[in-house]
Amino acid sequence: MTDLVLLDLDGTLTDSQEGIINSIQYALKKHNIECPDSELIFFIGPPLKESFQKKFPQLDPEQAVADYREYYTKQGMLENKVYDGVFELLLELKKRNIKAAAATSKPEPYARKILEHFGLDQYLDGIYGATLDSSRVNKDAVIEYALENEKADHPIMVGDRKFDIEGAHAHHLPGIGVTYGFGDRKELEQAGADAIIDHPMELLQTSYLM
Repeated sequence: MTDLVLLDLDGTLTDSQEGIINSIQYALKKHNIECPDSELIFFIGPPLKESFQKKFPQLDPEQAVADYREYYTKQGMLENKVYDGVFELLLELKKRNIKAAAATSKPEPYARKILEHFGLDQYLDGIYGATLDSSRVNKDAVIEYALENEKADHPIMVGDRKFDIEGAHAHHLPGIGVTYGFGDRKELEQAGADAIIDHPMELLQTSYLM
């Protein structure tokens, strides 16, 4: 049975769309670029620098990230909300003595501030994220970092994007996809998700926690 649940942050624990999109638009406005919000959803999940390079190759990605963080650190990170069922899931995991930890490609200082703001940190055994200097940024590297610090025999990874599933499989962990975030069922299935859930509490009904 699972003894450690690694949970993505954006799109799994919290709905961060508003703050992330507003931060991207702030950065784009500095360079007189207009883009509809609907075309920026894919930024949520993968490393930010890579997304700027892919969508806006005319920009210096380092400067774009700096502009993004200017807004994000002031207010964007808290333009955010916890998904229904997340507190209940974390409380139940704690009751069962199953460790839970955040594993996110968001810079760890930002992740910690968000989780503390919403009071989620008190239910987590650890918070593991990317570094601000991009020395640790991809999900597989974040998962490796988490596993080095949280000893477990049967960990699983839960997230809403293919990066979460691929990162889990890189370390031979089951990857559980969630459809209520920013990915969709097709993306998760194509990534080879070992199970897919539509609500946080459904995790308790998977074979990994029964």
